[in-house]
Amino acid sequence: MPDRLRNRRAVVVGAGSFGTAVAVLLARAGMRTTLQARTAAQAQRLAQERVNTAYLPEVGFPRELRVESISEGLGRADYVFLGVPSRGLDEVIAGLGAAGLGAGAAVISLAKGLVPPDGRAPTVLLRELLGPDRVACVGGPAHAREMVSEGAGLVAASSSEALADSLARMFTAAGVVCEVSSDPVGVELAGAAKNAAALAAGATEAQGLNAAGAAAGHIFAEVWRFAERHGARPESLIGLAGTGDLVATALAPQSRNRRAGELLAAGVPTAEIPARIGQAVEALESVPLLAQALGTAGVDAPVTAALGRLISGELPLDDWVALVRTTVPPPARFGRRDGLFRRLWARVRSWFARDARRAS
Repeated sequence: MPDRLRNRRAVVVGAGSFGTAVAVLLARAGMRTTLQARTAAQAQRLAQERVNTAYLPEVGFPRELRVESISEGLGRADYVFLGVPSRGLDEVIAGLGAAGLGAGAAVISLAKGLVPPDGRAPTVLLRELLGPDRVACVGGPAHAREMVSEGAGLVAASSSEALADSLARMFTAAGVVCEVSSDPVGVELAGAAKNAAALAAGATEAQGLNAAGAAAGHIFAEVWRFAERHGARPESLIGLAGTGDLVATALAPQSRNRRAGELLAAGVPTAEIPARIGQAVEALESVPLLAQALGTAGVDAPVTAALGRLISGELPLDDWVALVRTTVPPPARFGRRDGLFRRLWARVRSWFARDARRAS
């Protein structure tokens, strides 16, 4: 890692599984890293034990990793990584100034959900507060324990190329593949879509793999139509941040979102599911927000809306499965290469043109 990054300070706010994993990686990469826990008691325990037994057992902390309470503030940070659940992210964002965030510090969202009450992407809120050049997010298939032991495929997304590049260099220095993207909203919506799709697949799998696949596919298509209206690019949902992350989440035995769907299908009330799993489940919070955002935008999203009603207990499981099996997506737009297909076709044509120029 370049010395100008090695001498910078990173603070990770939130000592859940993913926040802890990111802090471990940054410390391994040579960043001067601090992990901030929610309470002083939690911070003291983590500092003494040098392992997060509650959320990331068997992953010891690097000697260089500092641990402190969130009350210590952000005054010395050059990079602030927000590793808190999206349901409380609005309060954390609103409190950045009071926490002493420096005028030049960058803020990076690690959440894969939307922010209440309107279901906005976290970087949208951050841009309103800080401007686009200081804001980024991280997506991609990154199961926390595996990320610190075997690696991951991350996506660092920002409107600022310099910020995205610097984040990619940090993770690369820690041995993790990291793609650079200029589409933060697309990456965030891809993460929200994969969480919703994994939960939907888990809720439907017992009724058949075809139904589970249809549920996930419908949700991705509905979210894409919404994301496109916000200027998102198709590769954000097709690549690492979208389908790559979905496969990792759907296959992982420890997947909170898929397990939450299975518990819903078994009749467990939504309010009891986080306690059963032992951690917050992002999709239980973000799916109703996602359905609300799609509805407000006028996007036809019957499967996402129905999943929200399944979570709230308003829709019986049999009715949910029947809706998934019978929903027909909007027809393809023959004769027009709009949106996703237009962009993909333009890319294919550019490849052919480039190869033709090389051949000549």
